[in-house]
Amino acid sequence: MASISAESNDSQIVGQIIDNGRVSATQVLVIALAIVLNMLDGFDVTAMAFTVHPIGQELQISPDMLGIVFSAALAGMMIGALFVAPLSDDFGRRLLILICTGIIGVTTVLTGLSSALWELLILRFITGVAVGGLLASLAAIAAEYSSEKYRSLAVVCVTAGYPLGATLGGFIAAALIPEYGWRSVFFAGGSLTIAMVFLLYFKLPESLQFLLTKQPANALTRVNSILLRMKKRELSSLPKLSDKKADEKASVSSLLSSSRSRLTLTLWASFFFCFIVLYFLMSWIPKLVVNAGLSEVEGVFASVAFNGGGVMGIVLLGFMASKFSLSRLIGFSLMAATGFMVLFALASGLHNLIVYLLAIGLLLQGGFTGLYAVAAKVYPTEIRATGVGWAIGLGRFGAVVGPYVGGILIDMNVSMEFNFMLFAVPLLISGLLALKLNAH
Repeated sequence: MASISAESNDSQIVGQIIDNGRVSATQVLVIALAIVLNMLDGFDVTAMAFTVHPIGQELQISPDMLGIVFSAALAGMMIGALFVAPLSDDFGRRLLILICTGIIGVTTVLTGLSSALWELLILRFITGVAVGGLLASLAAIAAEYSSEKYRSLAVVCVTAGYPLGATLGGFIAAALIPEYGWRSVFFAGGSLTIAMVFLLYFKLPESLQFLLTKQPANALTRVNSILLRMKKRELSSLPKLSDKKADEKASVSSLLSSSRSRLTLTLWASFFFCFIVLYFLMSWIPKLVVNAGLSEVEGVFASVAFNGGGVMGIVLLGFMASKFSLSRLIGFSLMAATGFMVLFALASGLHNLIVYLLAIGLLLQGGFTGLYAVAAKVYPTEIRATGVGWAIGLGRFGAVVGPYVGGILIDMNVSMEFNFMLFAVPLLISGLLALKLNAH
């Protein structure tokens, strides 16, 4: 197969290969593997929520102590996003994905063998760290194997795998627990994840953009091997990196350089305020519904409506992102969700609760997932995983603030309508900040 010279810079070469060429089976495979892997992560992480009641009964652990287990997993995800994800920019997407996937699989299986609270705490924390490191790498490699036109769609679809896996995991857990007990849920999820490690080892290529910009040992051979898989022409040599790119290091300071500080801080703030509202609603919708005088079953249906709307919103935003400005789509989605929250509160819309929550879930979760795509698009290859990881990690402080404040308000018997009105404020702020990201 003929070779092409590499006189142009690396971004031009990647543009010729990815942006301007026909989509190859390898590109489709990378996106599909990332989606499936994120679905398994969603199942593995939320398995604790499906099994918390039988775990508490069998191991005689009180609900408040089991709540600490949930917090340990969340803290682990935050640490993983902040400090593990950036390693992908130094050592490669593929290596970190393989290691994190293996750790998630093993610790999930071991969770099914746990017999004490301290074991659950340690294992769920480690699982959380690995998941936090993995999510950013999946978003990065999805972006780097997608053309410019469909890059946002690819990242959004990969991100949507997480809630989809959590939803499907609920049905799987419901079938397994009565027949085989709570431990079977962790055995099933962990075993599937471990099996994915072998599939990834043989089928997942390294990011072409990573190889071209970092140029590790045997980079040219590895690049050409991937190009052959994609049925593309080989390179005769690697592109010469500019001094600026050669000196670019994956670090927090690179995210806060003079040319990026405004963008980075705006993205972090938008994530933070959006996390506040999203995790407040995900945590407290069933309780708010029951406190409003409806049944527990109606509370479950309300939560299903919110998450079901979210899945639809994520897919819808992904398709629209190829035609419209991404930052405008996110901003208007979040502000529209704000409007529905305020309308619900003013109209005392309890009798149309499912309709309101379906709309809020569609707009809020669609816009929220779009922020992942922004993070994957606005940072260059050499710091992309660092940028995505820190945006997710710092945003997760909001995931702590939202449910905590919501719990205080619920304990004070504050009405569902007032809660929605109050939490509409940070959601509006997130939407306004998203408009300033100028991502296309």
